[in-house]
Amino acid sequence: MNKVLFFAHLRDAVGAEFLMLDAAGKTVVELKAQLAEKYDLPRLETVMTAINEEFASNDEQISDGDEVAFIPPVSGG
Repeated sequence: MNKVLFFAHLRDAVGAEFLMLDAAGKTVVELKAQLAEKYDLPRLETVMTAINEEFASNDEQISDGDEVAFIPPVSGG
């Protein structure tokens, strides 16, 4: 199982701070596609991903027990 964390508007869209999912063996982009379809999440291609608190590319594979975080871009001024 994997703990998948959501920040900012993604947390609101999913309705939870995190989900426990079986994402082992999937790439980051595969998990993004699954979540986008299930929760109707917009523009996940602009979202940064971290695996075990280290930034990860879309082609990185997720292992069992990894913690995955989706972090949207932040704007402000």
